[in-house]
Amino acid sequence: MLTFRVLVCLFCGAFTGATVHGVNLNAFSARQRLREQRPDQLQVHQQEGVSQSKLPLPEPFTWKYPLPLAEEEPKYPPHFELKSPTTPNSVTAICGDNTVQVEVKKDLLGIGKLVQPTDLLLGDCSATREDPESQSLIFESELHGCGSQLLMSDDSFVYIFTLTYTPRPMGDSPIIRMTDVSVTIQCHYQRKHDVSSGHLKPTWTPFSANMAAEESLHFSLTLITDDLQHTRASPEFLLGDMMKLEATVKQFHHAPLRVTVDSCVATVVPIVDTVPRYTFLGNNGCLFDSQLTGSSSQFLPRTQDDKLQFEVEAFRFQQENTGVIYITCSLRATAADSPVDPTNKACSFSNGWREASGRHHTCSCCDTDCGTGSKNDLTGSEGICPDRGNRAQAAAAAAAYSVG
Repeated sequence: MLTFRVLVCLFCGAFTGATVHGVNLNAFSARQRLREQRPDQLQVHQQEGVSQSKLPLPEPFTWKYPLPLAEEEPKYPPHFELKSPTTPNSVTAICGDNTVQVEVKKDLLGIGKLVQPTDLLLGDCSATREDPESQSLIFESELHGCGSQLLMSDDSFVYIFTLTYTPRPMGDSPIIRMTDVSVTIQCHYQRKHDVSSGHLKPTWTPFSANMAAEESLHFSLTLITDDLQHTRASPEFLLGDMMKLEATVKQFHHAPLRVTVDSCVATVVPIVDTVPRYTFLGNNGCLFDSQLTGSSSQFLPRTQDDKLQFEVEAFRFQQENTGVIYITCSLRATAADSPVDPTNKACSFSNGWREASGRHHTCSCCDTDCGTGSKNDLTGSEGICPDRGNRAQAAAAAAAYSVG
């Protein structure tokens, strides 16, 4: 074993010595070749080395990002027409004398998508009915209902309604595929109309018999100014105005009297028994107009027994456009010290019946029948004729006023 190892090491040492010796021989050959080169060739190499060391510095960096490509205009096929959105004709309104009817197609936006009735409101009102044939929703309202707004100009009334559509999410999802819609609906009504009329003149001969002064009664029905102090110069009114009237009885040398208005009828000609006619006051002093039409007509508080003032909201007849209204009233006088009772009263309706003198319980019969006039005799030191003093009547033709 020892002899074998020695032999191996000797072999390796001989191999290594041969390799080192070969390297030394190659290095020696390279140095010998350099010495044998000509001087001129060596000089060239040196000059080239010097010239490389004096090269100029590089120029500044001038590269930039390229500009973006220009956008090309869209190319359409021949005879192409770009369609613009159109407004669908899906909402129609009919304005009546006192009401408005709005019909809305369920395809509100005209895109083939039907709206849900619960998502559509006219002001704060839901649809009153649905038309399956036309796939429409119908809204009906009074002019003062459904949150309408009233605008008044010199010559017209404008009732404004707002139709709103607010879509809700589809099913349980948080998305919607429709947009909110708001449509304004306006109903215009003419307020002014040209008329020609004279001043208010009675069409009857007031009761004034040829008797002693203490027995004479004189009734009158006149239009008065807004301050209730003077006779109104013009009998013309606009719709929405308040016609203020004053009924009086002149008492000369007799006991104090209280005047009442039993009834009033409006006509288009100075004849009571004609058609059309409108009895807005009756049943022995019940002013029905505010109860029937929701107007502001009323008796004003009584300040004198021989004077009674009331106001009626101007109106016109639907089918008559003459612009002239005649009002015929029945007036009556009773003794001022007689009690206010169901047959001698002045009642107006405003959240219930109210009497001008404050005796409201006498108005309880206005919704039924208040009976006939009082039979109290106006006798006394003045010697007034009972029948004439108690049942004397006067009919007055009211003025013409503008209608629209």
